[in-house]
Amino acid sequence: MSAPRPDPDLSAWMTTYGPGLRRFFRRRVADADVDDLVQDVFVRLQAARSGPPIENVEGYLFTTARNVLISQYRRQAARPAPDEWPDGFERVDTISPERIAIGREEYLRVLDAIVSLPPRAREAFQLHRFEHLTYQAIAQRMGISKESVKELMHRAIVRIAEATETDA
Repeated sequence: MSAPRPDPDLSAWMTTYGPGLRRFFRRRVADADVDDLVQDVFVRLQAARSGPPIENVEGYLFTTARNVLISQYRRQAARPAPDEWPDGFERVDTISPERIAIGREEYLRVLDAIVSLPPRAREAFQLHRFEHLTYQAIAQRMGISKESVKELMHRAIVRIAEATETDA
């Protein structure tokens, strides 16, 4: 018989397994990264809770922790060192007031484009891009097919791209 499963409340799991995950990461990464990596593990756990029940939570968490660690190593390896920028790329200078103004204008254009989407396309777009739901989860929430979600997302992305194109 396996050990009793802790309450599937995320905060209970964080209390139960958080210290062990922190020790796991402290032995492998800089202290500044530990809390972020632990959070990544629990974010993945939260996402997995929508699927079938997790039988071995501790095993799942530490397997996920190993995968989070691998992902971080890959991200760090892919980032060029500051002195190793590829040809044609330069370091970005300090942010000028002009760049700030341009960024604000672009941000407002994107927001206006999202707000002006038809309601169902806007809902699908927001669920996918801001709440990070899968197309299947969006389809279930909206009571439509996955193919309909794909079509709504396509329309939303095309309209946003058209609305945010700069007039040259």
